[in-house]
Amino acid sequence: MTDQPLSDLDVAHAMADAARAVILPYFRAHDLSADNKDAAGFDPVTQADRAAEEAMRAVLARHRPQDGIWGEEFGQSRGDSGRLWVLDPIDGTRGFISGTPTWGVLIAVGPEGQGPDLGMIDQPYIQERFWGNAGGAFCRGPAGLSRLQTRAARDLGAAILFTTFPEVGRSQDRAGFEAVGNAVQLVRYGMDCYAYALLAAGQIDLVIEAGLNAYDIQGPLAVIEAAGGIVTDWRGGAVHQGGQVLAAANADIHASALKRLSPFAG
Repeated sequence: MTDQPLSDLDVAHAMADAARAVILPYFRAHDLSADNKDAAGFDPVTQADRAAEEAMRAVLARHRPQDGIWGEEFGQSRGDSGRLWVLDPIDGTRGFISGTPTWGVLIAVGPEGQGPDLGMIDQPYIQERFWGNAGGAFCRGPAGLSRLQTRAARDLGAAILFTTFPEVGRSQDRAGFEAVGNAVQLVRYGMDCYAYALLAAGQIDLVIEAGLNAYDIQGPLAVIEAAGGIVTDWRGGAVHQGGQVLAAANADIHASALKRLSPFAG
């Protein structure tokens, strides 16, 4: 008996389920160790990161063997379909090893060389899964299934801004972040990919980051856009390959933040 064909969304759910199963036994384990991938700083990777990506790749080998894969831990595998899956098995490994539930599994797929047309953010520990595609944006969690919609327009002075780190990339990036941060009502730090999920859910207005890779942003990008938001670089251009990221709940707040950020782009 052969497997029935699955939609890309079904495949993404299967991958997120597989990643959950292998990651959770490691979370908040007292004997969890981490290797450092960055000799100049601290960029941790754990056995959970590697096991999760292996589990997701196994799902793709079964259901999408013709597609390409770009994963954080095991690099790029070429396909011949023109479709590319972009995976971050644990986005926010620093949070993961610290025990905070702000990390998540990121999945995206779309035409190779272009932006994603489907994205997913899964937080295994609190069992919340956010996804978005042409059919809309949704969250499934302890409260059930709900449709996602970003926040309505408001003045920048009434906005909530999130970022992963208080130190954003280079000094130039930091200055750009502060140009917006000094103008908003509230700034929160250290949120990892969960910040993007909250933006899609209508809880906050802006996420600003720098130095991202494609696998850091493609999943969140597709979820936020499906929920009605905008995700660009600091010049207002495409950002699916990473770099300086501005994610906004709507066109008005995006324009307000971009005006302050653009002098620091590049």
